[in-house]
Amino acid sequence: MKITFLETSDMHGYVYPTDYISKQDLAIGAAKVAAKMKELREQAEGPVIMIENGDFIQGSPFSYYVAKKRSSASELTSVINHMGYDVQLLGNHEFNYGKAYLKKTLSSYTAPILAANILNEQGAPYFGQGYTILEKEGIKIAVLGLTTQYIPHWEQPETIQGMQFESIIQTAKKYIPKLRQMADLVIVCYHGGFERDLETGEATEVLTGENEGYALLQEVAGIDALFTGHQHRQIAAFLNGVPVVQPGYRGSHIGEIQLTVEKKGEKVVVVDSSAALHSVENTAADPEILTLVESLEDDLDKWLDQPLGQVEGSMQITDPMQARLVEHPYVEFINHVQMAASGAEISGTALFNNEGKGFNQIITMRDVITNYVYPNTLAVIKITGAELREALEQTANYLAVEDGKIIFNPAFIKPKPQYYNYDMYEGIDYTIDMSEPPGQRITQLLFHEKAVTPEQELEVVVNQYRAVGGGNYKVFNAGKIVREIQIDMTELIADYLKQHPIIKAEINQNFQVVLGN
Repeated sequence: MKITFLETSDMHGYVYPTDYISKQDLAIGAAKVAAKMKELREQAEGPVIMIENGDFIQGSPFSYYVAKKRSSASELTSVINHMGYDVQLLGNHEFNYGKAYLKKTLSSYTAPILAANILNEQGAPYFGQGYTILEKEGIKIAVLGLTTQYIPHWEQPETIQGMQFESIIQTAKKYIPKLRQMADLVIVCYHGGFERDLETGEATEVLTGENEGYALLQEVAGIDALFTGHQHRQIAAFLNGVPVVQPGYRGSHIGEIQLTVEKKGEKVVVVDSSAALHSVENTAADPEILTLVESLEDDLDKWLDQPLGQVEGSMQITDPMQARLVEHPYVEFINHVQMAASGAEISGTALFNNEGKGFNQIITMRDVITNYVYPNTLAVIKITGAELREALEQTANYLAVEDGKIIFNPAFIKPKPQYYNYDMYEGIDYTIDMSEPPGQRITQLLFHEKAVTPEQELEVVVNQYRAVGGGNYKVFNAGKIVREIQIDMTELIADYLKQHPIIKAEINQNFQVVLGN
C-alpha cells in the first residue's frame, strides 16, 4: 500500500497569487496550493496525509492586515481549515504578533497543533500536544512535531515567557523510541532546516542550533520520513536512507513523500519511498479559497492604496546591492523614523530582501508594507564603542570581494538569503574597507565628528530582532535594552508620514564601503 504525505511550509500569509507589489498572477499563495493539493490527492493511489509545517500567520500584507486591522485571526486561519490539513506545526513567525494573538490563532484551527520541544515550566509541551497518531486503512502513523529551538534569540521575552525551547535532538531521542512502540510508522515534521550539506556533510552555516535536521537523522534512528521548512529551500532528497522534503515558501511548492508499506507478520515495513516537489506553476487558483477571502482582500487593497505622503526626489530602489554599498534615501528615511520614535542618536536598519522597490512619489501603505515586511518593534540598547565596532565588523562580513568587485557574501545567500542581517547605520560616520582582513575592516568610526572610544557609552536604536541578538549578533542581547517602543514599525512609518507629509529624498553619505584607499 502507498501512503502519500503532502506538505506545505512557510506560506507566510499569502492566499491570493500576488506579492502585492505588482498585479500579476504569480505561482504562489494558498489558493493555488489548495487547487494543486486537490489534484495530487485525486492522483494518489492510497491514503493521503496533509501537513502544514508552520509560518502561516505572518509575512504578507494580507496577514498583517488581519493581525492589525481585524478583530480575529479566524479570517486567515479559515483558509487552512478549509484546506483540510491533518496536522499543523508552529513556526518561529507564529510568535511575531505576541502571545495573545498566537493563542487566539491556535484556538481557531481545527487540526491538531504539534510542538513537542516547546515546553512549559513543568517540562510538558506548552501548547498541549507534541505528537498525534493517525490511522489510515489499519496503519498507525505517529507524527511528531518540532520547532526550531532558536526562537528565544529572535522574540521579545514577554512573548515566550514560561516557555522552554529544547533541542529537537534531545526531544526526538525521548519520543521516537516510544512512538515506535505505539505506531507502525513514525514521521517527523520540523519547522527548521538543514545545517549541513546533505551530500557532503559540510556545515553550510554557523552551527547555532537554529537548524538541526542533518544532526537529527545522524543521531536519531527510527524516523521514516522528515518534513522540514524555515529555510525557504526547495529540497526533495534522501539523507541516511530517509526521504526529506522542504517546499520553498509563499506556497510556491508542495512537498510530497510516498511510503510504500507491506505487512510482514505483525510488523509494517517500508519497502519503498520517494520524495518530490510539485510547483503550483500553471495551476489555477482554487475558486473556493478565493471566495472565502474575497471581501477581506478587497478591503486590504483599499487600505494598501491609501496615500500617506509624498516624496520630493526619488526613493525608488533600482539596485538593492548598490543601496547597501552607497547610502540610499530610503535607508536614511527608515533610520530617521527609528531615531524620531526612540530619541536615540544612532540607528541601524537593513534592506530585508531584494524585492522591495523603495517608495514611489506618492507613498501608499502598499509601499510601506512591501518594503518593511516584518512586524518589528524597536528597542534602544546601551552599548560601548567597542561593542558598536564589533557589530559593524560583523555586518561587514556580509560583504565579500570577487574579481575586484564588492558583492554580498555568497555564504549568506545560500542556503538561505540573509540580506536582513547586513545593517546600515545613521548618526555615526564609518568606513568599511573590504581590502582589510575580517575584524579590521572598520577603518573610521566617528560620533559627533569625534573618534568613538572603546569605553564610550552609546544608545543605539535597532529593531527588536537585532536587539536580542538576532542574526547571531552576540554583542547584542536583551540585557542591554534600556527602553522599547512597542509600536509596529509599519505604524511608526505611517505616523511619521502624517507628521511629515512631504519628505525629501536625501542622504548624508555617513558611511562608505570601499576597496582600499
